[in-house]
Amino acid sequence: MTNFCHRQKHAARHLHKLNILNTFGWRPTCTYTYVFDSLGSGLENYMTLLSVRERLVASNIANADTPGYTTKDIDFQANFQSALEAASPPVIEVEGLKIKNDGNNVNLDRESRMLGETNLRFNIASQLVRSEIKSIRNAIDEGKGA
Repeated sequence: MTNFCHRQKHAARHLHKLNILNTFGWRPTCTYTYVFDSLGSGLENYMTLLSVRERLVASNIANADTPGYTTKDIDFQANFQSALEAASPPVIEVEGLKIKNDGNNVNLDRESRMLGETNLRFNIASQLVRSEIKSIRNAIDEGKGA
């Protein structure tokens, strides 16, 4: 009974994040007060931050030959905390890059590296989300069998 109760609590915590509890009115049968963890929303905000960066990198690559265009990015480390708090990250102009004669400072090697790094981070976050979903499914399946 203890394992089943633990699974119900676990499922309730995740279903609450997905707003399924309010939709279907399901509640765990165990008496339990739980603290909602922010892993799900933290991952969602982190992935949003990665998407913003990916769009900026794509824009930088697309404007590699645009005279006067300056490379744009987000300060990823500084904005990580903002991502956890669901704040929109500010876009900055990257300093210290070589400026070409036309005023453009896009470095395709840097942008390719940034794109690869962002994709890797997004894939890791996606794996964590899939793991959370699998955990929810397991809890629901065990609840059905009880």
